[in-house]
Amino acid sequence: MDILLQQLINGVTVGSVYALVALGYTMVYGIIGLINFAHGDVVMVGAMLATTLVISLVGGAWAGASPVILLAAALAVAIPFCMGLGWLAERYAYRPLRRAPRLTALITAIGVSIIIQNVAMMVWGRNYLSFPRIIEPTVHEFLGARMTTLQLVIVFGSLLIMAGLLAVVHRTRLGTAMRATAQNQEVAGLMGVNINTVISAAFLIGSALAAVAGIMVVSYYGVAQYTMGFMLGLKAFTAAVLGGIGNLGGAMLGGLLLGIIESLGAGYIGDLTGGVFGSNYQDVFSFIVLILVLVFRPSGLMGERVGDRA
Repeated sequence: MDILLQQLINGVTVGSVYALVALGYTMVYGIIGLINFAHGDVVMVGAMLATTLVISLVGGAWAGASPVILLAAALAVAIPFCMGLGWLAERYAYRPLRRAPRLTALITAIGVSIIIQNVAMMVWGRNYLSFPRIIEPTVHEFLGARMTTLQLVIVFGSLLIMAGLLAVVHRTRLGTAMRATAQNQEVAGLMGVNINTVISAAFLIGSALAAVAGIMVVSYYGVAQYTMGFMLGLKAFTAAVLGGIGNLGGAMLGGLLLGIIESLGAGYIGDLTGGVFGSNYQDVFSFIVLILVLVFRPSGLMGERVGDRA
Protein backbone atom coordinates (compact mmCIF):
# COMPACT_ATOMS: atom_id res chain seq x y z
CA MET A 1 0.00 0.00 0.00
CA ASP A 2 2.82 2.42 0.77
CA ILE A 3 4.37 1.73 -2.66
CA LEU A 4 1.00 2.36 -4.33
CA LEU A 5 0.57 5.61 -2.43
CA GLN A 6 4.09 6.70 -3.36
CA GLN A 7 3.42 6.05 -7.04
CA LEU A 8 0.17 8.01 -6.80
CA ILE A 9 1.97 10.97 -5.19
CA ASN A 10 4.61 10.97 -7.92
CA GLY A 11 1.95 10.64 -10.61
CA VAL A 12 -0.18 13.48 -9.27
CA THR A 13 2.89 15.74 -9.09
CA VAL A 14 3.84 15.17 -12.71
CA GLY A 15 0.19 15.14 -13.78
CA SER A 16 -0.34 18.59 -12.27
CA VAL A 17 2.30 19.94 -14.65
CA TYR A 18 0.74 18.09 -17.60
CA ALA A 19 -2.61 19.63 -16.67
CA LEU A 20 -1.22 23.19 -16.70
CA VAL A 21 0.33 22.70 -20.13
CA ALA A 22 -2.77 20.90 -21.45
CA LEU A 23 -4.89 23.91 -20.47
CA GLY A 24 -2.96 26.02 -22.96
CA TYR A 25 -3.65 23.49 -25.72
CA THR A 26 -7.33 23.13 -24.91
CA MET A 27 -8.02 26.89 -24.57
CA VAL A 28 -6.63 27.64 -28.02
CA TYR A 29 -8.27 24.62 -29.62
CA GLY A 30 -11.61 25.37 -27.99
CA ILE A 31 -11.67 28.90 -29.40
CA ILE A 32 -10.10 28.66 -32.86
CA GLY A 33 -9.72 24.91 -33.44
CA LEU A 34 -5.90 25.08 -33.66
CA ILE A 35 -3.57 22.50 -32.12
CA ASN A 36 -0.65 24.74 -31.16
CA PHE A 37 2.26 22.32 -31.24
CA ALA A 38 4.63 25.18 -30.38
CA HIS A 39 3.09 25.40 -26.91
CA GLY A 40 5.52 22.87 -25.43
CA ASP A 41 8.43 24.99 -26.64
CA VAL A 42 7.02 28.00 -24.81
CA VAL A 43 7.27 25.84 -21.67
CA MET A 44 10.90 25.17 -22.57
CA VAL A 45 11.66 28.87 -22.97
CA GLY A 46 10.17 29.60 -19.56
CA ALA A 47 12.29 26.85 -17.99
CA MET A 48 15.50 28.02 -19.69
CA LEU A 49 14.92 31.65 -18.76
CA ALA A 50 14.19 30.76 -15.15
CA THR A 51 17.27 28.54 -14.93
CA THR A 52 19.55 31.21 -16.40
CA LEU A 53 18.18 33.89 -14.10
CA VAL A 54 18.38 31.80 -10.91
CA ILE A 55 21.94 30.69 -11.74
CA SER A 56 23.00 34.32 -12.19
CA LEU A 57 21.23 35.44 -9.00
CA VAL A 58 22.58 32.61 -6.86
CA GLY A 59 26.08 33.19 -8.15
CA GLY A 60 25.86 36.94 -7.58
CA ALA A 61 24.64 39.33 -4.93
CA TRP A 62 21.49 37.27 -4.22
CA ALA A 63 23.46 34.19 -3.11
CA GLY A 64 21.69 34.00 0.24
CA ALA A 65 18.26 35.08 -0.95
CA SER A 66 15.11 33.22 0.07
CA PRO A 67 13.80 30.58 -2.36
CA VAL A 68 10.50 32.47 -2.46
CA ILE A 69 12.27 35.62 -3.68
CA LEU A 70 14.29 33.69 -6.28
CA LEU A 71 11.23 31.90 -7.63
CA ALA A 72 9.24 35.15 -7.67
CA ALA A 73 12.03 36.78 -9.70
CA ALA A 74 12.04 33.83 -12.10
CA LEU A 75 8.27 34.07 -12.52
CA ALA A 76 8.46 37.85 -13.01
CA VAL A 77 10.85 37.35 -15.93
CA ALA A 78 9.58 34.12 -17.49
CA ILE A 79 5.85 34.90 -17.51
CA PRO A 80 5.98 38.23 -19.44
CA PHE A 81 8.55 36.86 -21.88
CA CYS A 82 6.51 33.72 -22.62
CA MET A 83 3.33 35.78 -22.93
CA GLY A 84 5.09 37.99 -25.47
CA LEU A 85 6.28 34.91 -27.36
CA GLY A 86 2.76 33.48 -27.45
CA TRP A 87 1.34 36.80 -28.63
CA LEU A 88 3.92 37.09 -31.43
CA ALA A 89 3.14 33.57 -32.63
CA GLU A 90 -0.60 34.29 -32.67
CA ARG A 91 -0.30 37.71 -34.28
CA TYR A 92 2.17 36.96 -37.05
CA ALA A 93 2.01 33.19 -37.62
CA TYR A 94 -1.55 32.09 -36.84
CA ARG A 95 -3.82 35.10 -37.36
CA PRO A 96 -3.12 35.44 -41.12
CA LEU A 97 -4.08 31.76 -41.51
CA ARG A 98 -7.25 31.88 -39.45
CA ARG A 99 -9.51 31.21 -42.45
CA ALA A 100 -7.07 28.84 -44.13
CA PRO A 101 -7.52 25.05 -44.05
CA ARG A 102 -6.69 23.53 -40.65
CA LEU A 103 -3.79 21.55 -42.06
CA THR A 104 -2.08 24.80 -43.08
CA ALA A 105 -2.26 26.19 -39.56
CA LEU A 106 -1.12 22.87 -38.10
CA ILE A 107 1.98 22.80 -40.31
CA THR A 108 2.67 26.41 -39.37
CA ALA A 109 2.49 25.49 -35.67
CA ILE A 110 5.08 22.76 -36.24
CA GLY A 111 7.25 25.32 -38.05
CA VAL A 112 6.96 27.78 -35.16
CA SER A 113 8.00 24.98 -32.81
CA ILE A 114 11.12 24.25 -34.86
CA ILE A 115 12.00 27.95 -35.00
CA ILE A 116 11.71 28.37 -31.23
CA GLN A 117 13.82 25.26 -30.62
CA ASN A 118 16.59 26.39 -32.94
CA VAL A 119 16.68 29.91 -31.56
CA ALA A 120 16.88 28.46 -28.05
CA MET A 121 19.74 26.20 -29.17
CA MET A 122 21.63 29.23 -30.52
CA VAL A 123 21.05 31.20 -27.32
CA TRP A 124 21.66 28.50 -24.68
CA GLY A 125 23.60 25.85 -26.61
CA ARG A 126 23.04 22.11 -26.77
CA ASN A 127 24.15 21.27 -23.24
CA TYR A 128 21.84 20.76 -20.27
CA LEU A 129 21.48 23.57 -17.75
CA SER A 130 21.37 22.56 -14.09
CA PHE A 131 18.81 24.37 -11.96
CA PRO A 132 20.27 25.30 -8.54
CA ARG A 133 18.76 23.47 -5.57
CA ILE A 134 17.21 26.48 -3.86
CA ILE A 135 14.42 24.56 -2.08
CA GLU A 136 15.64 22.22 0.62
CA PRO A 137 14.33 18.67 0.02
CA THR A 138 12.24 18.50 3.20
CA VAL A 139 10.39 15.18 3.30
CA HIS A 140 6.92 14.68 4.77
CA GLU A 141 5.78 11.13 5.55
CA PHE A 142 2.19 9.99 5.06
CA LEU A 143 1.13 6.36 5.55
CA GLY A 144 4.61 5.18 4.66
CA ALA A 145 4.91 7.32 1.52
CA ARG A 146 7.15 10.35 1.15
CA MET A 147 6.26 13.73 -0.31
CA THR A 148 8.70 16.61 -0.51
CA THR A 149 7.93 20.28 0.04
CA LEU A 150 8.55 20.91 -3.67
CA GLN A 151 5.94 18.32 -4.62
CA LEU A 152 3.44 19.96 -2.28
CA VAL A 153 4.14 23.36 -3.85
CA ILE A 154 3.70 21.97 -7.37
CA VAL A 155 0.44 20.13 -6.64
CA PHE A 156 -1.28 22.84 -4.60
CA GLY A 157 0.09 25.63 -6.78
CA SER A 158 -1.29 23.91 -9.87
CA LEU A 159 -4.69 23.39 -8.23
CA LEU A 160 -4.89 27.06 -7.26
CA ILE A 161 -3.94 28.19 -10.77
CA MET A 162 -6.49 25.84 -12.36
CA ALA A 163 -9.21 27.04 -9.99
CA GLY A 164 -8.32 30.64 -10.82
CA LEU A 165 -8.54 29.94 -14.54
CA LEU A 166 -11.98 28.36 -14.14
CA ALA A 167 -13.09 31.44 -12.20
CA VAL A 168 -11.83 33.70 -14.99
CA VAL A 169 -13.57 31.69 -17.70
CA HIS A 170 -16.91 31.35 -15.89
CA ARG A 171 -17.09 34.52 -13.75
CA THR A 172 -15.62 37.37 -15.81
CA ARG A 173 -16.57 39.29 -18.96
CA LEU A 174 -13.42 38.04 -20.67
CA GLY A 175 -14.43 34.47 -19.91
CA THR A 176 -17.93 35.09 -21.26
CA ALA A 177 -16.42 36.52 -24.45
CA MET A 178 -14.15 33.47 -24.74
CA ARG A 179 -17.05 31.06 -24.39
CA ALA A 180 -19.11 33.03 -26.90
CA THR A 181 -16.23 33.07 -29.39
CA ALA A 182 -15.71 29.34 -28.93
CA GLN A 183 -19.38 28.69 -29.78
CA ASN A 184 -19.59 30.94 -32.84
CA GLN A 185 -17.03 33.56 -33.84
CA GLU A 186 -19.24 35.35 -36.36
CA VAL A 187 -22.22 35.73 -34.01
CA ALA A 188 -19.94 36.78 -31.14
CA GLY A 189 -18.45 39.46 -33.40
CA LEU A 190 -21.90 40.72 -34.31
CA MET A 191 -22.71 40.98 -30.59
CA GLY A 192 -19.76 43.33 -30.04
CA VAL A 193 -17.04 40.87 -29.00
CA ASN A 194 -13.58 41.76 -30.30
CA ILE A 195 -12.55 38.38 -31.69
CA ASN A 196 -8.88 39.27 -32.13
CA THR A 197 -8.59 40.45 -28.54
CA VAL A 198 -10.25 37.32 -27.19
CA ILE A 199 -8.02 34.99 -29.19
CA SER A 200 -4.91 36.95 -28.19
CA ALA A 201 -6.01 36.74 -24.55
CA ALA A 202 -6.28 32.95 -24.85
CA PHE A 203 -2.71 32.76 -26.15
CA LEU A 204 -1.47 35.12 -23.45
CA ILE A 205 -3.11 33.15 -20.63
CA GLY A 206 -1.93 29.83 -22.06
CA SER A 207 1.63 31.14 -22.41
CA ALA A 208 1.61 32.40 -18.82
CA LEU A 209 0.55 28.93 -17.65
CA ALA A 210 3.32 27.46 -19.81
CA ALA A 211 5.92 29.66 -18.10
CA VAL A 212 4.75 28.54 -14.66
CA ALA A 213 4.79 24.90 -15.79
CA GLY A 214 8.31 25.33 -17.15
CA ILE A 215 9.56 26.60 -13.80
CA MET A 216 7.84 23.72 -12.03
CA VAL A 217 9.41 21.16 -14.36
CA VAL A 218 12.94 22.52 -14.10
CA SER A 219 12.77 22.90 -10.33
CA TYR A 220 11.43 19.33 -10.01
CA TYR A 221 13.83 17.55 -12.37
CA GLY A 222 16.76 19.94 -11.92
CA VAL A 223 17.76 20.21 -15.60
CA ALA A 224 16.63 22.12 -18.68
CA GLN A 225 17.51 21.72 -22.34
CA TYR A 226 16.29 23.20 -25.61
CA THR A 227 14.51 20.00 -26.71
CA MET A 228 12.64 19.41 -23.44
CA GLY A 229 9.44 21.05 -24.69
CA PHE A 230 8.86 18.56 -27.50
CA MET A 231 8.03 15.49 -25.41
CA LEU A 232 6.36 17.54 -22.69
CA GLY A 233 4.13 19.16 -25.29
CA LEU A 234 3.16 15.81 -26.79
CA LYS A 235 2.27 14.44 -23.36
CA ALA A 236 0.21 17.53 -22.54
CA PHE A 237 -1.58 17.17 -25.88
CA THR A 238 -2.27 13.53 -24.97
CA ALA A 239 -3.68 14.71 -21.64
CA ALA A 240 -5.92 17.22 -23.43
CA VAL A 241 -7.21 14.52 -25.81
CA LEU A 242 -7.71 12.09 -22.92
CA GLY A 243 -9.85 14.56 -21.00
CA GLY A 244 -11.62 15.98 -24.04
CA ILE A 245 -9.77 18.67 -25.97
CA GLY A 246 -11.58 21.98 -25.77
CA ASN A 247 -12.86 21.21 -22.26
CA LEU A 248 -10.96 22.90 -19.40
CA GLY A 249 -12.11 20.43 -16.78
CA GLY A 250 -11.19 17.61 -19.14
CA ALA A 251 -7.66 18.97 -19.58
CA MET A 252 -7.17 19.05 -15.81
CA LEU A 253 -8.55 15.54 -15.37
CA GLY A 254 -6.56 14.22 -18.32
CA GLY A 255 -3.31 15.66 -17.03
CA LEU A 256 -3.72 14.14 -13.59
CA LEU A 257 -4.80 10.77 -15.00
CA LEU A 258 -1.91 10.67 -17.45
CA GLY A 259 0.61 11.39 -14.71
CA ILE A 260 -0.85 8.62 -12.55
CA ILE A 261 -0.95 6.15 -15.47
CA GLU A 262 2.70 6.89 -16.27
CA SER A 263 3.78 6.49 -12.66
CA LEU A 264 1.84 3.27 -12.06
CA GLY A 265 2.88 1.85 -15.42
CA ALA A 266 6.57 2.54 -14.89
CA GLY A 267 6.42 1.18 -11.35
CA TYR A 268 4.23 -1.90 -11.54
CA ILE A 269 4.56 -3.01 -15.16
CA GLY A 270 8.29 -2.47 -14.87
CA ASP A 271 8.39 -4.88 -11.93
CA LEU A 272 6.17 -7.45 -13.66
CA THR A 273 8.37 -7.48 -16.77
CA GLY A 274 11.61 -7.66 -14.82
CA GLY A 275 12.57 -4.09 -15.66
CA VAL A 276 12.05 -4.45 -19.43
CA PHE A 277 9.33 -1.76 -19.31
CA GLY A 278 10.50 0.40 -16.44
CA SER A 279 10.91 4.11 -15.89
CA ASN A 280 12.94 4.43 -19.10
CA TYR A 281 9.85 3.41 -21.06
CA GLN A 282 7.26 5.50 -19.24
CA ASP A 283 6.69 7.58 -22.38
CA VAL A 284 5.31 4.45 -24.03
CA PHE A 285 2.36 4.38 -21.63
CA SER A 286 1.38 7.95 -22.58
CA PHE A 287 1.06 7.13 -26.24
CA ILE A 288 -0.65 3.81 -25.62
CA VAL A 289 -3.28 5.84 -23.76
CA LEU A 290 -3.50 8.28 -26.68
CA ILE A 291 -4.07 5.46 -29.18
CA LEU A 292 -6.71 3.79 -27.00
CA VAL A 293 -8.60 7.05 -26.48
CA LEU A 294 -8.55 7.90 -30.19
CA VAL A 295 -9.81 4.41 -31.05
CA PHE A 296 -12.52 3.93 -28.41
CA ARG A 297 -13.54 7.48 -27.42
CA PRO A 298 -12.18 10.16 -29.76
CA SER A 299 -14.09 12.90 -27.92
CA GLY A 300 -12.25 12.17 -24.66
CA LEU A 301 -13.55 11.41 -21.18
CA MET A 302 -15.37 14.73 -20.76
CA GLY A 303 -15.78 15.70 -24.40
CA GLU A 304 -19.12 15.82 -26.14
CA ARG A 305 -19.92 13.60 -29.07
CA VAL A 306 -20.61 15.96 -31.96
CA GLY A 307 -21.95 14.86 -35.33
CA ASP A 308 -21.15 16.67 -38.54
CA ARG A 309 -24.08 18.42 -40.19
CA ALA A 310 -25.02 17.37 -43.67
